[in-house]
Amino acid sequence: MKAYLVTGVAGFIGSTLAERLVRSGYPVIGVDCLTDYYSPERKVKNLRWLLHQRHFRFHREDLLKLDPDPLLKEVEGVFHLAGQPGVRSSWGQDFTGYLHNNILATQTLLESARKHELRKFVYASSSSVYGNCNSSVLEEQLCQPVSPYGVTKLAAEQLCYLYWYNYGVPTVSLRYFTVYGPRQRPDMAFYRFIDALLRDDPITIYGDGNQTRDFTYVDDVVEATIRAMESDVVGETFNIGGGRSLDLNTVQDILHQISGLEPHLVYEAPFQGDVQSTLANTEKARRLLGFYPRTCIEEGLLEQYLWQKNDS
Repeated sequence: MKAYLVTGVAGFIGSTLAERLVRSGYPVIGVDCLTDYYSPERKVKNLRWLLHQRHFRFHREDLLKLDPDPLLKEVEGVFHLAGQPGVRSSWGQDFTGYLHNNILATQTLLESARKHELRKFVYASSSSVYGNCNSSVLEEQLCQPVSPYGVTKLAAEQLCYLYWYNYGVPTVSLRYFTVYGPRQRPDMAFYRFIDALLRDDPITIYGDGNQTRDFTYVDDVVEATIRAMESDVVGETFNIGGGRSLDLNTVQDILHQISGLEPHLVYEAPFQGDVQSTLANTEKARRLLGFYPRTCIEEGLLEQYLWQKNDS
C-alpha cells in the first residue's frame, strides 16, 4: 500500500488527520517545518503518538527547501495542509511569511505533483477567501478577502485550479470554516476563551460579541478531507462547515454551562481583517462528497474544554 503525504502534519488539523489515517491502516509521510508562529514544542506534542508508529515517517523540512519529487514517488495522494495561519498577524512585514508558506510552497508542491500520478491533491483553504458575508455562501460566490491571509489562501486555490486545468493535477480545494476542537492553536478564539476561563482571567472579545461564525469540529473536517481524497471529483472547491452560525456571546453562555465557571468578559475594538459573519452552504459537499457534519457545538466545545483542562 502506498502512503499519503500530509504537509503541516504537526499542526492542529494535520496531526488529527494523520492519526486518523494511520489508525485506519494507511502509511503516512508527514512534513512540517515547525515554525515558531506558536510553540514548536506544542506541535511536537501533537505528534507524540504518531512518532511511535511504524507506518508514520516524519520530515522536519521547509517545503521550499525540500525536493518533493522523492516523496511524491512514494505516495498515492497529497493532503496539503501546511501554511502560515492567522488573519491578524498577516499585515505589514509579516506578509512575507504568508507569501512564502501559503503561495510559494503550494506552487512548488504543485509543480512537482504534475510529474507524478496522484490519486488526489487535496488543498486546505479557508473561509477567509470570502471576506464579509451576510448570508450562507456558495462556492460560486465572488471572493473578496479582507485580510492578507485570505488573499494568500485564495491565490493558492487558484494555483490548484490552474495546475488541474493545464496539467491535469487532480486537485480539490476545501474551504474550512473556523475549525475547533482538541489541539486547537493557542491563538484561536475558543482556546483563548477556555484558557482564560480555567485561569479565572478576563476573556477578551474583539468587537461586541455579536459577530457570528460557522464553527466546524475538527473530526468533521478530517472526515470531509478524507472523503475529498477518496472521491472521483477533481478541479472543484468545497465549503466545509458545521452548518450552524453562532455569535461569540452565545459561545460564552455554552462555555459557562459546560464548565460551571463564570466568564469575565472584556470587549475591545475589532482587528482589521476580522469579518463580521461566516456561514457555509455545504450542499455541494453533501451532494458530491457525501459530507455531513456530525458534531454539534455543545458536544464539540465540551471535548475541547476537557482536552484543555487535562492538558493544562
